[in-house]
Amino acid sequence: MKRKKISQQFENLLKSAKKLAELAGAKAVVLLAEEAYDFKTVKTLLRGKQLIVATDNIEIQEAVRDDEVELIAIDHEPQTRNTQVSQVLLECIADEMLQSGDVVLAVYSAYEKNTCDSISVIHLADQLAKLTSRDLQRLETQVPLETLRIVVDLACEIGREGREGKAVGTLFVVGNHRKVMQLSQEQVHDPFRGYAKSERMIRSPRVRESMKELAQIDGAFIISADGVVQAAGRHLRASADDLILSKGLGSRHWAAAEISKATDAIAMAVSESTGTVRIFQGGKVVLRIEPMGANMKWTDVDTEPPSPT
Repeated sequence: MKRKKISQQFENLLKSAKKLAELAGAKAVVLLAEEAYDFKTVKTLLRGKQLIVATDNIEIQEAVRDDEVELIAIDHEPQTRNTQVSQVLLECIADEMLQSGDVVLAVYSAYEKNTCDSISVIHLADQLAKLTSRDLQRLETQVPLETLRIVVDLACEIGREGREGKAVGTLFVVGNHRKVMQLSQEQVHDPFRGYAKSERMIRSPRVRESMKELAQIDGAFIISADGVVQAAGRHLRASADDLILSKGLGSRHWAAAEISKATDAIAMAVSESTGTVRIFQGGKVVLRIEPMGANMKWTDVDTEPPSPT
């Protein structure tokens, strides 16, 4: 396709991005492209910095591939620019173009369509933590946010660290535990059976450490909304029609989707191959968290604009 000439304004923006990237110690510049530029020239202007181009336009994607520049092909969905940038960064981490502790620059059009006019410096660790906290708050569930955060942290630790040097995949089901227990059966001897409620609280570091050790066994952890481990090693046997999951997701993710749809519980599946944590609600993936180099630092975020005073 015909390439759009790089305007003086865009060239100046790219040069500014290069200088800012150097000052911020950024690893890469992520360009959300809405025009097919000469991406080799763009890469030259950013000399020394990794260039990643993201676009939903098939013709622009072909131009990026022709110029041998790293590409993130995104879906065309109506969403805010901030949300789109966040999703692009998640895809970059999933494709191992970036690491969760990197600093990156995002270049995009915020004010005038088809004209790149904005630069954002993004610390991925902070961005991912804020994104996760915001999305957890928006889940329509009776499970308290504190319980969800603890289980998310535990799942992320297992995904990141594994156990005894080996990658580990596991599954957590949180909330509506009575119905979940009815739709599951004991797969191995339950290691939590017989213990008092006070000795099964996930707020306890000792309990969480035991769960990390037990993550190596087959089956799911069942956790009540108030943060009590009800059982471990459970085989989920819920079934649900009309589920659609991405290719490559295995039986653990299907089980998480099915139980979340059948019970309205929140299911969290940890991928053994990548360490990625996927959170399921209503049979769908509602949040994906890539393994981070360090624990997330939870911060409260506003999900609604402040009320007028």
